[in-house]
Amino acid sequence: MLNTASLPDLIFTVLFFFMIVTHMRNESVKVEYEKPQGTELTRLANKSSITNIHIGTKGETDEEGRTKYFIQVNDKIVNLNELSQYIKEERARMSPEDLEQATVSIKADKHTPMQIITEVKRALRNAKAYRISYSGSREMKASPQPSPKEREI
Repeated sequence: MLNTASLPDLIFTVLFFFMIVTHMRNESVKVEYEKPQGTELTRLANKSSITNIHIGTKGETDEEGRTKYFIQVNDKIVNLNELSQYIKEERARMSPEDLEQATVSIKADKHTPMQIITEVKRALRNAKAYRISYSGSREMKASPQPSPKEREI
């Protein structure tokens, strides 16, 4: 017979160890965005090497009444002019192992103008962040059925 009396102590010790050494990365999203739909989605594996960029609104408009879009990198809202420098600083903080797998995940509102996305990509290129992932949602909304009159055309 095998004595298993100390097995619960061992399991709780290992559990406690993992609770202490695990780094939970939490960020609060400060911008509002609606994810675009996607058909070919995959999960990113190593979360410690991912820099998240959220592009969205805060419900504000500019002087001409156009929606203002904000760029949030991890937990900080940055100006487009500061983005390249901020990404360089983020990459400098990464370990060499994480730097090899470093990925920038862009999570943008589906109504974000393409000009903003292009400018963000240009800033990432200047920061030598070439691995980019775009976030989308799996939910596919049913398209409305065309009326019989529309089918004839």
